[in-house]
Amino acid sequence: MKQIITLVIALLLTTGLLAQAPNPFPKTISVNGSADMEIIPDEIYVVVTLKEYEKKGTGKIELEKIKTDFLATCKNAGLPDSAITIASYEGANPRSWLSKRKSKDELYGSIAYQIKFSNSRKIDELVNKLDDDATQSFDVVRVSHSKIQEYRKQVKIMAIKAAKEKATYLTEAVGETLGVAVTISENGPDNIQSLGINNTRGFFENVSYKPSISYKSEDAGIDFKKIKITMDINVVFALK
Repeated sequence: MKQIITLVIALLLTTGLLAQAPNPFPKTISVNGSADMEIIPDEIYVVVTLKEYEKKGTGKIELEKIKTDFLATCKNAGLPDSAITIASYEGANPRSWLSKRKSKDELYGSIAYQIKFSNSRKIDELVNKLDDDATQSFDVVRVSHSKIQEYRKQVKIMAIKAAKEKATYLTEAVGETLGVAVTISENGPDNIQSLGINNTRGFFENVSYKPSISYKSEDAGIDFKKIKITMDINVVFALK
């Protein structure tokens, strides 16, 4: 019983001492700092869908030939094998044709490849070489940059510097002096936005190649619009 009483007294004394401990930062200022950066993507992911078709005087053009020709075209356009992956594959379904007599399209197999481009000029080069009859769609599905993480860090640093600059002039306005940073926190997830990049399904119109609305004119030619990285950081500073 004496041990319990002693423990309770010790806890009360500890709590009292903590309550009496002075606040190291009695005066603070909390500010938000924002920053953004626009970069031209150097990673453009495109999905190209190819499908078997009938050619007058020749008959059905098999998927194996279409695949072989497509990969050869990619190689001629200077695209490495590492930039090309299979996104999906669908074989012909003659059973459904015979039993349900659905559309003749069910007799045709298809395959979709995902290709990573470094710029839109390579896209144009490939587009000009593609088989119009075999190509069903050409979709830009994602854009990014090989150094996106480094750019994110830079924008965060810029946002923190902006917060400090704001805190400095606000503090001076009330005759105080800015002290050390007490806490630094991010306001929500990173905001990375592709400016003007739309999914380009319908890049082909009646299987005739057309310029995509995702392009814009630059001094050096045609390129994709920029990616915008935005950061918002909250910093609490002590006041001296």
